[in-house]
Amino acid sequence: MTTTVPALGTQTAEGSALQAVLLDMDGTLVDTEGFWWDVEVEVFADLGHALDDSWRHVVVGGPMTRSAGFLIEATGADITLAELTVLLNDGFEDRIGRTLPLMPGATRLLAELAAHGIPTALVSASHRRIIDRILTSLGPQYFSLTVAGDEVERTKPHPDPYLLAAAGLGAEPARCAVIEDTATGVAAAEAAGCHVVAVPSVSPIAPAVRRTVVTSLEEVDLPFLRGLVAL
Repeated sequence: MTTTVPALGTQTAEGSALQAVLLDMDGTLVDTEGFWWDVEVEVFADLGHALDDSWRHVVVGGPMTRSAGFLIEATGADITLAELTVLLNDGFEDRIGRTLPLMPGATRLLAELAAHGIPTALVSASHRRIIDRILTSLGPQYFSLTVAGDEVERTKPHPDPYLLAAAGLGAEPARCAVIEDTATGVAAAEAAGCHVVAVPSVSPIAPAVRRTVVTSLEEVDLPFLRGLVAL
């Protein structure tokens, strides 16, 4: 876990139960879920294997150990998990170095949260090297802390990353709003006891108790988030 700016504190506006907002990165704030799949396809093509497009829904949103391990097993490729992880991170870093499209509404939402002093954390299954690279474009000033997938023993879909982020902000999980784009991330946030806003990127996500589904971050603002965690 890395603190990128001084803690903003946990007190929000009087009458609101919202203590913090925790956001996923790939597919939620930056339009990069497709980048990961494209890199996986290219790497396995170089290894002499074609990926089935249906596998995309299996690997999306999960930790690299799970997605890379699945692809090795599914293809029978002669490569170790450690070797594949390096190739995938290298390929992804090359792509985001060329272009990094933000999701509609991402910059506006982050600026709004910062303007109102809402403690905010970036919680991603991506590795630290990738998070730090993307933060230069996304804006490190918007986040009190960041949690990377290779910094926790159990990453998404386990609750550990979100529990760590909430604790780092001095917030109760039940008074945190999480924004996620995949079922894996939603499962992690819900297991941590947070309120969830799902903005599906690759696969559909159904509404549920303590889970609100929207089509875009442009539908999400601070009053919306406060309404989810109302006293």
